[in-house]
Amino acid sequence: MNIKKEILFRVKIAFAFLLLISLAITYSIFDLQFRQGEYWHSKSENINFKFDNIKASRGNILSDDGSILATSLPFYKVAIDPSIASQKLLDENIDSLSFLLSSFFKDKTKTQYKNNILSARENSRRYLLLNRKKIDYQEKKLLSNWPIFREGRLNGGILFEKKDERFRPFSKLGYRTIGSVDENNKGTVGLEYSFNSYLDGIDGKILTQKLAGNHWMPIYDGSEIQPKNGYDIITTINVNLQDIAESALLRGLESNDADNGSVILMEVKSGEIKAISNFSKNKSGYYTENYNYAIQGMHEPGSTFKLASLLAYVEETNRSVDDSIDTGEGEFRFYTEIMKDHKPGGFGKITIKEVFEKSSNIGVAMLIDDTFKDKPQNYLNYLKKFGFNDNFDFQIFGSSKPQIKNYLDSTWSKVSLPWIAHGYELMLTPLHTLTFYNAIANGGYYIEPQIVKKVKNANETILEFDKSSPKKIATKNSINTMKLLLEGVVENGTADNIKHSNYKIAGKTGTAKKVYEGRYINRYYTSFSGFFPSEDPKYSCIVVIDNPKKYRIGGSDVAAPVFKEIADKIFISDEKYFAEIENEEFKFSFPQIRSGFRKDLVYLSNNMALSNHSTNESDWVRTKLVDNSIYWEKINTNSIYVPNVVGMTLKDAIFLLESRGLKVSFKGKGRVKYQNIPPGKLSKNFNSININLG
Repeated sequence: MNIKKEILFRVKIAFAFLLLISLAITYSIFDLQFRQGEYWHSKSENINFKFDNIKASRGNILSDDGSILATSLPFYKVAIDPSIASQKLLDENIDSLSFLLSSFFKDKTKTQYKNNILSARENSRRYLLLNRKKIDYQEKKLLSNWPIFREGRLNGGILFEKKDERFRPFSKLGYRTIGSVDENNKGTVGLEYSFNSYLDGIDGKILTQKLAGNHWMPIYDGSEIQPKNGYDIITTINVNLQDIAESALLRGLESNDADNGSVILMEVKSGEIKAISNFSKNKSGYYTENYNYAIQGMHEPGSTFKLASLLAYVEETNRSVDDSIDTGEGEFRFYTEIMKDHKPGGFGKITIKEVFEKSSNIGVAMLIDDTFKDKPQNYLNYLKKFGFNDNFDFQIFGSSKPQIKNYLDSTWSKVSLPWIAHGYELMLTPLHTLTFYNAIANGGYYIEPQIVKKVKNANETILEFDKSSPKKIATKNSINTMKLLLEGVVENGTADNIKHSNYKIAGKTGTAKKVYEGRYINRYYTSFSGFFPSEDPKYSCIVVIDNPKKYRIGGSDVAAPVFKEIADKIFISDEKYFAEIENEEFKFSFPQIRSGFRKDLVYLSNNMALSNHSTNESDWVRTKLVDNSIYWEKINTNSIYVPNVVGMTLKDAIFLLESRGLKVSFKGKGRVKYQNIPPGKLSKNFNSININLG
């Protein structure tokens, strides 16, 4: 074969190869276009289109009077589809819009905004995020009236991308109890978590299209499914009482340099929790709410538990508390262990009433051991009847149950009974103790504590949580005896430092040693639990302050004064009880200075020779009356909330309210007695407010 024929043969082979490739490509194109076309078309749609969630707005958490404790506020990112607006609309308004955008966001010049919009339009971009800053609802309303934007989504191309953020009008008030949400707006702790199924709502769906830059633009084609917003929950928390409890607890912790503490305030007749506060010291030395000690913090309660032991004793024996018992010289051996009283040398022979008032460990342990040593299960049965059992349930998830050892437990010994009798070898939370004390205040009727009353959708009640049926825990005579003992503690016993001349407090101190590495050490868990006014109890309360580090270590010196501060403030602020005070000197020795401009009130008090003090320099204050002095307390004057003007003069009230942009209408004379918009509401949601004076 010559060279010419060889070249020709190779050319033919190459041509045939190219022809086969061409035929294969043609077949593939035909197959792709006609046989597989529908499949790849749907595949393309799946890549460029998807259904995305429309987040449901989370429900509100409300106080007992409807004030908002937690709510979801809408925020928006501003974007535009530059291809929507007509050329005429764009030409006539682009300069004005660019100027407004530049003035509002202050991050780019008017020319930069204009060039960005026109460039996106020329490149047929369907989505342009104008700024990453989020705006609120009022700002959205403002932007909606701007040139081009006012034409709406269909004619102007404006896109407001909504994202809710959780907002707490009262900031950190009741923070741990109310709870928090994560980045997905799901509850993580507290009420937010426990009632997440009601608060969360149901997300909607909307079709979105993928654009350049991995942006997804919503397509409003009628296929969207609207979200179902979450329900509101109505709590029993009272904002004013919560503020009183938190302030008093914080001062108590700071003045004693304690590790942590908690307060619970309960309404006696209903079992509704009106305030619940927890603080612990962080690494920086500041007190914050990061754990709910009130419902989760298990500890040996100490002497506050003696009330349960004495009630079991009286119920079992029907003996008089005026009977005597010899408590010895301050030390007593129970089987293998020695128990001590806090008084060196002991109390000697005293009545059972004095055993309780003086908080004799030995006295209480003797009574219980002598009565129940042959039948310890009877004593434990009484404790279960008093509410210290596994049936204890609370509406906040994660709350602890009482831990009291059983007679059949391997850890039970002869010394278990006398040690449980005075508050050791068992574990309770403050809520367990308070619920029992509340039953004593309620005439012997035990009510399960409640913190959420209703679930609502606007004005429609979706679910109402029934109060538990009261359970009688003891006879009327025994309950009256317990009230007498509790009053005696304050009048004559370990808590006589909080005795008040105008109303009676009934309660019991507690000082329990803490355990470290299996041994009791000289660190203390102090508490005071009781109720007031003891003649007709309205509130029960427990105060716990853990590990005070200054010279005060007892419940009487550490926890009881905090209880008294709370009780005093509530008692004075309650018009019903305040009006019934019979002590005329108390009623009229001070004028009814309630609240107002601090400098004016200080000037007035000084000229009237009234002792007055302050721990702050706030311009606007309310009064706290303690013994023979007035204390000025700061009023929250954050400009975004409706202030509390009750007790103010008309001049002060009008100044504060009008500074919030509210038009004030009033009637009557004197000081403000009533305002129709509760304090703490967002000012921007109202145009006017009515106040009554009297």
